[in-house]
Order: sequence, then structure tokens, then C-alpha cells
Amino acid sequence: MMDVWYMSALELRERFIRRELSPLEVTGQILERIGQLNPTLNAFLTVTVERALEDARAAEHAYGDGGTPGALAGIPISIKDLTPTAGIRTTMGSLLFNDWVPDEDGPFVERVNAAGAVMLGKTNTPEFGWKGDSGNRLIGPTQNPWKLGATAGGSSGGAAAAVAAGLGPLAQGSDGAGSIRIPAAFSGIFGHKPTFGLVAYYPASSVEVLSHIGPMTRTVRDAALLLNVVGRQDNRDRNSYPTDTDFVTACEGGIAGMRVAWSPDLGYAAVDPEVRDITARAAQRLSDLGAHVEEVNPGIDDPWHTLDTIWIAAQAGRHKDDFNDVRDLIDPGRIELVERGRQLTATDLYAAHNHRTAYYHEWRRFFEDGNWDLLVTPQLPVTAFPAGNDHPGTIDGKSVNYLGWTAFTYPFNLTGQPAASVPCGFAENGLPVALQFVGRWRDDATVLRAAAAFEEMAPWAQTYPTIE
Repeated sequence: MMDVWYMSALELRERFIRRELSPLEVTGQILERIGQLNPTLNAFLTVTVERALEDARAAEHAYGDGGTPGALAGIPISIKDLTPTAGIRTTMGSLLFNDWVPDEDGPFVERVNAAGAVMLGKTNTPEFGWKGDSGNRLIGPTQNPWKLGATAGGSSGGAAAAVAAGLGPLAQGSDGAGSIRIPAAFSGIFGHKPTFGLVAYYPASSVEVLSHIGPMTRTVRDAALLLNVVGRQDNRDRNSYPTDTDFVTACEGGIAGMRVAWSPDLGYAAVDPEVRDITARAAQRLSDLGAHVEEVNPGIDDPWHTLDTIWIAAQAGRHKDDFNDVRDLIDPGRIELVERGRQLTATDLYAAHNHRTAYYHEWRRFFEDGNWDLLVTPQLPVTAFPAGNDHPGTIDGKSVNYLGWTAFTYPFNLTGQPAASVPCGFAENGLPVALQFVGRWRDDATVLRAAAAFEEMAPWAQTYPTIE
């Protein structure tokens, strides 16, 4: 059964085609595992047992004689509970939406449904995705499968824990300041934040200008498979754009000759010394694959104030007319952000957006002037801290705040560039450590190709957490 729990989506599909495995049998085994582990992990807010079995039966028929199975037929998937699902409870991680059942699916959900995926349910997230841990007032925080009591990260923490624990090979995450990459790194899986607009986002997040939807998987090629299904233009998202890239094929070819800029701290980030050492050794291994790796200081300032201004303005904007009425139902940690956001002026917000544009051009020039194909950094500056905490408190002696500790992730929400979390080892405490691969604007193919090459050299997907 462990082989089924941790089998890749691509392998499951091949086994289904050859009739060596049954979608109904695989779904039943994964649902049983969810039933056993979810009370401990808090990975799922809602488990859709009957819907999953119905989808599996449809896939079984599609793989039968004369059937036409979709690209994801019979493959179990989970959806983050910020994403609307027609007829399925969607809480947004908030008491305010505890009983909301949407009338329509978001584009991501429409496409995986049309491709035949098996809907397992909705994964845990903090209220409106506001922080880097997945705790909320509905079910509390998600636990890290590698160490119970540690956070699985946020805001897509339930998705990451589910994939890491063998509760389905595919998960959807969303990322407004690191919310795919943070939990992917903490949970030892692969997470890809696509270029802004590659995957249509509707209805838009409250932080629309920063938020991306993307795949969370154990393997790089599984993420590419999912991107092939969902990476399409949709008129409901005016930022979405068309592409004819086959992302699975893009994983081939290796990285010989690629120019890689390695930055251990972006010139300003506090990093735990052990994490710095692990990631530096891992980054240098890219030279073993034929890449030219050079350590750099990009010379670009920390954009924290810009990110924070846009973020708190969005939190306040959600409660423009009802803050006093619903205050008692809001996550206490988020109240402080709303209150700060209410003190901003329109000039403050406009200035932040102007700086965001200038910041994008700084990174554009960095890649162009240095002829860099890829920027590599530590994904996170620490390993997972206690579940339920908003942040680690300090990093290498430096005090940090609710999202300021994620100094490697939020810059690339501001620029919209593709960025992936790539597992690269474990710290002495047994918790995962990851690299971040950042590509040029709309060059997701290079990020995936580099991640696939690293995975082949230093595979991680066959290392499983022991959950007791």
C-alpha cells in the first residue's frame, strides 16, 4: 500500500493504462489513509469521500475498452480551501465562511475536473491565506509530517502536508508572498509558483496583484503534468495569457551550459547558519550538471515595505464596510494587519505599486545584464518552527515578523517571476531544507528543467516521513 500512497501521478497513469492498477482501488486506499492520518495532521478541512469515489468510477470507465481518459483520469488531487469548488464547502480558513458552498468552480478546478482527476477534498489554510502557518479558528494548525508539533507552513500548509504524507500525489496551492514555496520547503516536496498569469485565478484573491495558483507535488514532472492541464488562458482572469509549452517535455535536456547566479542571502536576508551551509553545498552541485555557478550579491534592496503595504491594504480592504461587525470572528493575529491597513492613504498604496514596477525592472536588468538563466537562493532561512506560530521569532539573532521572515519568497510575488521550491536535504533536527530556483519572466520551462535535472542527481521523492 505504501507504494500506492507514494506513487507519482505519471506512474499511476501508466499503471491505469496498462490495467495494473484500478483508479477505484487507489482512491479507496488513499481515502482510508486520509481517515487514519488527518485527525493527527489537520491537512484537510473537508474530505469529499462520495465525490472521490464517483470520480474514480468515472475514471475506471474511461480506462475501459473504448474509453478516452483525460490527462489526469483517476489521479487523486486536493484543492486548497481558498479556491471555490461548486457544491463543496469552501471556508477560506475563516469562521466568516464556515458554511459557504460556492455555486461555481474556479478555472483550476474546472480544468482538473475535465481532465478526470479524483477530488479528495479541501486542504487547510489560515484565514484568507494571511500568514506562513496554516493555523485557523476552525481546526487549528496543520502538523508537519516529518515532525509532529512543527508547522507544515502556510498558507498552503494542508496541501503540502497531504502530499508529503501520501494523501494524494497532486495538490493545488496558491502563493501571494510564498504560500506555495513556504510549505513545500517545510514539508520536503516540490512546489512551483508559476509566472503571474500562467494559471488563471478566478475569483481573484484579495491580494490579486500578488497571488499565483500552482502545483504542489512530490516530483517535478508531476507538477509539469498538472501545469499542462491548468496553464491556459481564461477570460475570467484578465492577467492570464496563452502558452503552447509542453511542460513535461520541458523537463528534459539537462542544464549543461546554463548560467546560474547563487545568492545565499540576496544581500540582506538573515539565514540560519546550518541552512546556509546545506543550501550552499546543494547549489554548488549544479556545477556537476554542467552549469556555470557563480555566487552573487544582486545589489537589490529588500522590498519588504512595499510588500507589507500592499498586503495590509488588501487585508483592510476585505473588511472596509464590516470590520466592527465581524471583528470577533477574525483571527486575532490578522486583526493587527487590518488595523494597520486602515491607517494607509491612497498615496501610500499608489507609491507601493509604483515601487513594485521599478522593483520588477531591477530584477529584469539583473537577469539581462548578467545573462543569467537562473537565480538560486535558499528557499527559507530556517527549518519548520512550532505549529501555530505566525513566524519563527528570530533568525540568526535577528527579530522577524509575520511575513518579513520569508525574505526569499515575497520578492518574486512582486515581480511575478516563476519560482520553485526544490528539496535539497535535511537539517540535524530531521526537518527538510530546500533551494529556490527563480527564472526569467514567463520562463517556467527553464525553472522546471533545472529542477528536474537536480531531482535526477539528488532524488527526494522516495524518502518518506514516518507518522506516528
